[in-house]
Amino acid sequence: MKTPAPHAAALTVLIAPSGFKESLSAEEAADRIAEGVTDTMPGARVIKLPMADGGEGFTQALVNATGGRVCPVAVTGPVGQPVQAFFGLLGGRSPRTAVVEMAAAAGLRLVPRDQRNPMRTTSYGVGQLIRAALDAGAQRVLLGCGDSGINDGGAGMVQALGAKLLDAQGQELGAGGGELLRLHRIDLSGLDPRLARVQLDAAVNWHNVLLGPRGVARVFGPQKGATPEQVVLLEQALENWAACLQRTTGSAWGTQPGSGASGGLGSGFAALLGGQLHPRFDIVMQYLELDRLIAQADLVITAEGSLDDQTPFGKVPAEVASRAKKRGLPVIALTGTLGHGAEINLKHGIDAFASMLSRPCTLDQAIADAGKLLRRSAADMLRMVSVGMKLGRAPRRLALAR
Repeated sequence: MKTPAPHAAALTVLIAPSGFKESLSAEEAADRIAEGVTDTMPGARVIKLPMADGGEGFTQALVNATGGRVCPVAVTGPVGQPVQAFFGLLGGRSPRTAVVEMAAAAGLRLVPRDQRNPMRTTSYGVGQLIRAALDAGAQRVLLGCGDSGINDGGAGMVQALGAKLLDAQGQELGAGGGELLRLHRIDLSGLDPRLARVQLDAAVNWHNVLLGPRGVARVFGPQKGATPEQVVLLEQALENWAACLQRTTGSAWGTQPGSGASGGLGSGFAALLGGQLHPRFDIVMQYLELDRLIAQADLVITAEGSLDDQTPFGKVPAEVASRAKKRGLPVIALTGTLGHGAEINLKHGIDAFASMLSRPCTLDQAIADAGKLLRRSAADMLRMVSVGMKLGRAPRRLALAR
């Protein structure tokens, strides 16, 4: 008797995307991919798990997972203008934990395209968010690092919390990574004393370091608008920052894992505020149930705005793929753009990838149409999966054809 062919209804698809910078949140990306899946396979079971990696959406994901709440706060944005930001208070856990998403106060999306100059952008608003969390009675502050538009080492953040950064004449520094070239001395005498009484943790990309060949200015400065000449200056500024941190604290921070997170903010958070840096997925997986949901799936789809040779270094698609591969599951990655060396991801658990851009268009057009493009890309990819399922059901016919 012929075995009945499996139907698409038997297929369980786990959708675990990151957000797409400046266009789709992780929740929106998951929704659009799910629509594309059901467009092609109406009977498939779909599980959505928007992924948080410390960047945009980090606060909302953890608030949703714990039944917490979001608290709006007006702060100074990365170009010095007021912005409406927020922090989260988690529910159901002790100690009272506030989640601060640095991108809410100093993210790249808050920097107008004609003002993208990391020599000048500041993390001051991040410090204001931390202070607001302390005012709300937080016993623990969990800082999410990612999607930053700054390169100031966290200088603005610590200034907002009471530290003084002084030049050789004893004058306080202004805003931006370029100002660190003038830094001579760090005065912590005015630092908010509450910081010493709370637990400070940061979820960071463990692969990001402050200085060196993979230093934050070299790797991420150009993405934030730095010219080649400014990249050199920013590296020199952070070298001076690291030297001053060492004179102040006695510890070296130039190549510590996570020290380069969010334009070097990881270094200032750890060295001057006494915070602990953690690989971001070690934090995230305490709240999200990725491994449990992977165990229910037949296919995993992940996504991010860009897939390139940096993806294996702590990005969402690589983390999702590595966990799925522990259970032998196939993994598809959808992306806005395929960058340099994207094929390396085939060695890190991703079995197939595709850009959602099928024709030339401007960046503004791609951002405006991101949801529609991602839905169509998911539908197209699931059609290919459907073809593969049919091929798997016809081994005898294929053998006869050969």
